[in-house]
Amino acid sequence: MRAPEVAIPPPGEGMDRFFGPAFDFGALRLLDLVLPRRCGACGLGEELVCADCRGRLRRLDGTLCARCGAPTAWPVARCRECAGRRLSFASARAAVAYDGPARALVAGWKDRGLRPLAREFAGFVVEVVPRTSAHALTFVPGDAERSLKRGQNAAEALARELGPRWGLPVERLLSRPEHGRPQRGLSREERRKNVRNTFTAVARPPVHVALVDDVYTTGATVTAAATELRRAGARSVHVVTFARTVRR
Repeated sequence: MRAPEVAIPPPGEGMDRFFGPAFDFGALRLLDLVLPRRCGACGLGEELVCADCRGRLRRLDGTLCARCGAPTAWPVARCRECAGRRLSFASARAAVAYDGPARALVAGWKDRGLRPLAREFAGFVVEVVPRTSAHALTFVPGDAERSLKRGQNAAEALARELGPRWGLPVERLLSRPEHGRPQRGLSREERRKNVRNTFTAVARPPVHVALVDDVYTTGATVTAAATELRRAGARSVHVVTFARTVRR
């Protein structure tokens, strides 16, 4: 007997569009409410982020590179991490360093189905990252197959939580191919090549737009996405993420 085929949403289509507006993920949201909560990092307590893990998150609210948002000893326009690189975004900011509990929280959010963490992460972003001056938010589109498996595109979920908090519309502006190679585990150069010309604009962006992603690792993904947004008409792109890798 032939196994039934599983339809994958077309590139750029969100999970809501795939299942239709009537579904609206009501069942998934109900499960999020009734299932017992444990900390997404340590598995203890009764909150998605327990007080201990919350306190151990390294907030990036000190002196930063004006361009890429890396922590610096004193204010600089470009730091050693981004100096000499062609970056298509005007600035990048993250709420916390991608280490300690942040790594476990992101893994729980993306790989273990802890969807309510998007609300928690948006709260951290609003507390740490100054409100963007952009006219709208957009997000890095996820691979359709991985988004279907996870029940969400993490970047889109974060953007849709941030939009109301910052009073900004969230617009779907980019698409990507169905079966892209994951960035996880690749070197900086491999990441850059892997996402080159990956994104396609599906709508004209505002003049100034904020691009939301979950984690800033090398900047390759957001640079590729920002390049396409600028090609489509944006004059400036400002990157906002929950976490970012901090190099020693």
